[in-house]
Amino acid sequence: MILDEEGLAPLRRSAAGAHEIGQPIEDLSLEELALRIEILRAEIARLDLMRQNKEATRAGAEALFKF
Repeated sequence: MILDEEGLAPLRRSAAGAHEIGQPIEDLSLEELALRIEILRAEIARLDLMRQNKEATRAGAEALFKF
């Protein structure tokens, strides 16, 4: 799979925009459900990485300004 600059394949990025938290999912096929799960897991990983980066930045700043 070829990834774009954000690490998401174009299909995934367009499908991710189509999913809204809490929307009805009863009519989705097994394939659509699997794709959305994969998209959401990738988004969770992206969010978690950003959180870790921000925590590291904060820890560095706190260490710099401790007396």
